[in-house]
Amino acid sequence: MSAARPLTILRAIAVTATLPVLLTACGYGSQAKKEDDKASAAATGEKKLSASEVRIGYFPNLTHATALVGLQEGLIAKELGATAIKPQSFNAGPSEIEALNGGSLDIGFIGPSPSINGYVKSKSSNLRIISGSASGGVKLVVNPDKIKTLDDLKGKKIATPQKGNTQDVAFLNWIAEKGWKVDPESGKGDVSVVRTDNKVTPDAFKQGSIDGAWVPEPTASKLVSDGASVLLDETDLWPDKKFVITNVIVSQKFLKEHPDVVEAVLKGTVRTNEWINANPDKAKASANAKLAADGGKPLDAKVIDPAWKSILVTDDPLAATLKTESDWAVKAKLIEQPDLAGIYDLTLLNKVLKAAGKPEVSDAGLGAK
Repeated sequence: MSAARPLTILRAIAVTATLPVLLTACGYGSQAKKEDDKASAAATGEKKLSASEVRIGYFPNLTHATALVGLQEGLIAKELGATAIKPQSFNAGPSEIEALNGGSLDIGFIGPSPSINGYVKSKSSNLRIISGSASGGVKLVVNPDKIKTLDDLKGKKIATPQKGNTQDVAFLNWIAEKGWKVDPESGKGDVSVVRTDNKVTPDAFKQGSIDGAWVPEPTASKLVSDGASVLLDETDLWPDKKFVITNVIVSQKFLKEHPDVVEAVLKGTVRTNEWINANPDKAKASANAKLAADGGKPLDAKVIDPAWKSILVTDDPLAATLKTESDWAVKAKLIEQPDLAGIYDLTLLNKVLKAAGKPEVSDAGLGAK
């Protein structure tokens, strides 16, 4: 496993490329504060955009650091002026995709596999990836008494968050590259892949019903705090040690009708990633405060400290790595070969980056025409 690295904004020249129920946050700060902010904006003549509100979805995971910090610090809200944010916290990708495809969500922070599935299910008509957000933050952690080497995984029970989710696809691909066989639907085979909600995975580990897990942060570090050890950091499996773990996606309808609002959100995410890079300790505390506000309990230092170091925030969507993850899902027979042409629209992001004096980023040939 490579040494932990601090969070940093990935430059384009350096890159090529889940809580069991749906939680609905009350908004940025309290409802009263939201109304006060709107009144203050009107009174001061703050800029008015084409939508009165924007509904933004995210997960209570540290791999969604841009959303957590951007909302907590008001960095996204500041760019939106009089347009109010309605944040919504989701348990898993399918729920967020359903909200986007169903019209109850406008913009979402989400992993690559749900992004691909949502794009394909809508027949390329409803979603666009408009920015990157994070890389890394995924580990294989195991019971060190039962598993000491990677070869020891054979015959063991290893959890992933959900069938076909980003970590599940990566683990199935890793198993296949070992030459082992697993049925992707049932998870049965040379390794038992046990699809387990991230919230209950630590209890399953403590009870001995699983021997390890391939999971995102902070679940991985929670397991380590309960006695697990890190056997593999997924970062080490990727060229340049970079792969997309979180994207920013938008409803095509909202993008078409409110490009000024989408651009403002992207200005906020770029500012947020800059702030995280410049203030890593403050950003870590801010993300923890947002997790506590959403879930009622902050993470212990022994969990958040190692977890935070393994995640890199990035404006770049690392598009080439999304294509690789899609190919893995096809190889595992979880999806048919998708046509990903048009899944990206980085026009507004590159506009924002150029205005900020930053290098533009690539869609790896998968951009909207």
